[in-house]
Amino acid sequence: MNKVYVSGVGMIPFAKPGASSPYHEMGAQAARAALNDAGIAYDLVEQAYAGYVYGDSTSGQKALYAVGMTGIPIVNVNNNCSTGSTALFLGRQAIASGAAECVLVLGFEQMSPGALGSIFTDRPTPFDDFDAVTDRLVGKPEIPLALRYFGGAGLAHMNKYGTPLAAFARIRAKASRHAVNNPLALFRKEVTMQDVLDAPEIWPGVMTRLMACPPTCGAAAALLVSEDFAKRHGLRLDVHIAAQAMTTDRPETFDSKDMMRLVGYDMSRAAAQKVYEQSGIGPEDLDVVELHDCFAHNELITYEALGLCPEGGADKFILEGDNTYGGRVVTNPSGGLLSKGHPLGATGLAQCYELTHQLRGSADARQVQGARVALQHNLGLGGACVVTMYRNA
Repeated sequence: MNKVYVSGVGMIPFAKPGASSPYHEMGAQAARAALNDAGIAYDLVEQAYAGYVYGDSTSGQKALYAVGMTGIPIVNVNNNCSTGSTALFLGRQAIASGAAECVLVLGFEQMSPGALGSIFTDRPTPFDDFDAVTDRLVGKPEIPLALRYFGGAGLAHMNKYGTPLAAFARIRAKASRHAVNNPLALFRKEVTMQDVLDAPEIWPGVMTRLMACPPTCGAAAALLVSEDFAKRHGLRLDVHIAAQAMTTDRPETFDSKDMMRLVGYDMSRAAAQKVYEQSGIGPEDLDVVELHDCFAHNELITYEALGLCPEGGADKFILEGDNTYGGRVVTNPSGGLLSKGHPLGATGLAQCYELTHQLRGSADARQVQGARVALQHNLGLGGACVVTMYRNA
């Protein structure tokens, strides 16, 4: 298997729905930024993978034709919120297997305001089974589906371990402190734990509005290359993908009667374990992590799924500051989905963008000093989880 390097990354500022350019313009801009960062022309790209959730078929071609029309394979990818990292997974496989030496991976999303919902209402949705379990375990049919899933998971953690609502508020406040230093983030205003607790309640005693990520528009991209290709073209070799795994649901997702497992705890744990085994790197070796904090509740649960702290130990992990600068591992230095925003198809590539700059030492005021090992976690219900380990030279 060929070693896979991230030789270029690009990202545009994330924006609220209605305040962004159209999807194809955002996608083309991010793709050009990744190519410029790498220092090569589009005609050297052999394959492209374009990720988006809300869009018509072949939207990837619409975005990339503005960059170049070279006749290469362009594969459109849709895997819910893990779409961007699924595209990254496919691009890495192409390089690692020798099917290609230079691949462009792109993610973009033009979203609408409000909570996520089904588009095709004349057929069964992929979430019918998830809804049935959630109806039995938590009820609350009046709450939008994503809030009900992840709020229910947070409530399960609260009931099982005595986790206080303040723990989720501290996560959101931490995200805002990190986002202050990210010029590409949607929300850059710092908020306190008390601000988060005082925000309007979505689910009394379980979730306030600031604990949920906003619908967002944006795009990000990465250029993946083999070592031979990089050397032939004088590209940088300072960041590579050391390991990667993708998982989907098992029967326990629905059979366990556990909301944390329904929203992907098992998928996350299994993918992380595979990556740790592949790379020979454990959670204790990580310097920086970008994880899927679509809700503060999912960030807390994911600490435990990734092995950053013991099961039931997330509140202590947060209280001791082990999730931020000066602690054990800096989580979401970008501000995460909670502050940076969550344009579904772009999220996985935006995480790649952040971690690549962290390992290059070029993250400016967000820089995690001495960062050499980074982990990316991107989750999509329905479901799929991709975990990626990066190392610098």
